[in-house]
Amino acid sequence: MLEISVSNAVAILKKGQGRELKKGGLWVYDNEIDKVEGSFENGDIIELHDFDGYFMGYGFINVKSKIRIRMMSRRKENPVTKELIEKRIRDAWEYRKAVLSTNEPINELSCRLIFGEADFLPGITIDKFSDVLVIESLALGTDRMKELIIDLCKKVLKEDGIEIKGVYERSDAKVRELEGLERTKGFIGKEFDTKVIIIENGVKYYVDVENGQKTGFFLDQKNNRKAIASFCKGKKVLDCFTHTGSFALNCAAAGAESVLGVDASDLGCKQAEENAALNGLENIAKFQCADVFELLPDLEKKGELFDVVILDPPAFTKSRASIKKAATGYKEINMRGMKLVKNGGFLATCSCSHFMDEELFLKTIADAAHDAHKRIKQVEFRQQAADHPILVGGTSSYYLKFVIYQVCDEM
Repeated sequence: MLEISVSNAVAILKKGQGRELKKGGLWVYDNEIDKVEGSFENGDIIELHDFDGYFMGYGFINVKSKIRIRMMSRRKENPVTKELIEKRIRDAWEYRKAVLSTNEPINELSCRLIFGEADFLPGITIDKFSDVLVIESLALGTDRMKELIIDLCKKVLKEDGIEIKGVYERSDAKVRELEGLERTKGFIGKEFDTKVIIIENGVKYYVDVENGQKTGFFLDQKNNRKAIASFCKGKKVLDCFTHTGSFALNCAAAGAESVLGVDASDLGCKQAEENAALNGLENIAKFQCADVFELLPDLEKKGELFDVVILDPPAFTKSRASIKKAATGYKEINMRGMKLVKNGGFLATCSCSHFMDEELFLKTIADAAHDAHKRIKQVEFRQQAADHPILVGGTSSYYLKFVIYQVCDEM
């Protein structure tokens, strides 16, 4: 097990810098630092001081990353120790137990256990799928501590009678290269069947933790799936970017007359079909492998209309530089989607990019409605599930915007 590496080095901010940090953020960028006094290795915990020597906190440094320091503690009396890490994990688990309402036994609960900066453990995500943990490590400092973090997660969960049978690592995102880290995936500890069955909103899913997107399943939409499903009884539903069929199956389970799920991934569609069969919903929920941007105009030409259309696209932007292009993509897909909604029907649409802020997203939807010659009424605005907490001041933790609209023909 790798232990926490602490250096006596001190990083000093330039005068007037650290504005986001002082508002509650956890990141310090390379151009905000005046100098670093003392020796250190990348990934070490060091102190951060303001330009005048005022103590700002402890964080881990990496000169290979533009995010030069990620903060772990803001108080002098709270150095980064094994005890502090355990407290962070314990606090994270207690928070989940407090905010997640579920009918499943706690040992079968699937949730995001650790959400990086929002749980004051920067750069690391851990999802609990029933009795399996899936870890994604994207920052050098916590990457060096990941075995310690995993062992402490197991310890905390065991106190509630939860035995973790295995851990799988999905640290294969390209962003790791910005930290000077290699992309990696595989078992941490003993091997196990990587096709895990979970239950969410009463619906069963196979979660492929080895080959699925991200950690294998998008837990952040749990409550949003349930919300739109309540509009679907007896209805004809189109679920775009269905992934492994999660929205589609919630709608089918809620009594939809028919559901068509569409995704460009052949693997995703096959997994969606397996999930439909797992729930006995294969006669209601059908899946088609196709490019959504190409399929929607074809459906419009054929005169197809749906009572409910769901748009859950991947993030169209992962940087501020491409926001304008992303807004064009969101506008296009929503305009196409609205044209397929019956008069008085419903559109559920979302963005999972934190760079696409709430104001711009809603404006983009309004522009799409104008171009589609539709009038829309906002029924409900929602965000990510509570196990993906939004840290106020930590802007990157707020990313998911989900809106339900009624769509009406132009008056």
